[in-house]
Amino acid sequence: MCLYIETIRIERGMPQRLPYHVARIERTLRERHGKTAPLPLEEVLKACPAMDERVKARVLYNADGILKTEFQPYRMRLLKSLQLVDGNEADYRYKSADRSLFERLLALKGVCDDVLIVRNGLLTDTSYTNIALYDGYQWFTPATPLLEGTMRASLLDSGMLIEKDILLSDLPHYQYIALFNAMIDMGELVLPISCVHTKKQSLSV
Repeated sequence: MCLYIETIRIERGMPQRLPYHVARIERTLRERHGKTAPLPLEEVLKACPAMDERVKARVLYNADGILKTEFQPYRMRLLKSLQLVDGNEADYRYKSADRSLFERLLALKGVCDDVLIVRNGLLTDTSYTNIALYDGYQWFTPATPLLEGTMRASLLDSGMLIEKDILLSDLPHYQYIALFNAMIDMGELVLPISCVHTKKQSLSV
């Protein structure tokens, strides 16, 4: 049976952007398994131990319900470079526990810290974050990411990001790239575009 994960940020005992996580779980179970009954996500998160620091909750679930919940302090990875990789057949629209796709793509990162995945000529995501690009005036995020993240959805709803197709060939028109996910705020991890290694590596996935 397919396994899925949901990663939720907890600050001082309070789950962040919980409605977005609930909506994604419900959409996954409805579209993949025809299930409509909600999972008790808020209830299982109450087991989070008291910590002053940012906490990462990892919830493992399937069509039958929540299987396991883990809590750990979160430390953000510091990235300095991204390698462009070709993932034309990459499909990660549901947050599967199977990350073998990203493991194969990461094998192509060379000396870089992570990969920036290109699908059919369009920029998508890194191996673990959504992205946004700054053109000197506004921040844009790809309209067709591999995964529609909860932080991304929140930023779009707030008007902080604009959704559009971003061609690989458009990359030189941008100044900065921001990486973000449920654990990383917009603005916490921003790199100059020059940190993207543009000689694309390819892998049949």
